[in-house]
Amino acid sequence: MGGGFRAGPGPERTELPMNVKKVAILVVVALLLFYVITQPTQAAGMFQGILSWLRDGAEAIITFLKNLFA
Repeated sequence: MGGGFRAGPGPERTELPMNVKKVAILVVVALLLFYVITQPTQAAGMFQGILSWLRDGAEAIITFLKNLFA
């Protein structure tokens, strides 16, 4: 009849997405490190740009909330 067949997801299915996620994170970190090591000036400029963008966004949200509750 069914032999060793088991319905539903097994442990293999739950481990595969986690391994793929870990590999993807490691690849992204490796690429970022490579970029920082090979082009430190450009990486610093990019990081400053990201921080500036986040600061501007936070200031815009604060201004919005001040005007909303004023």
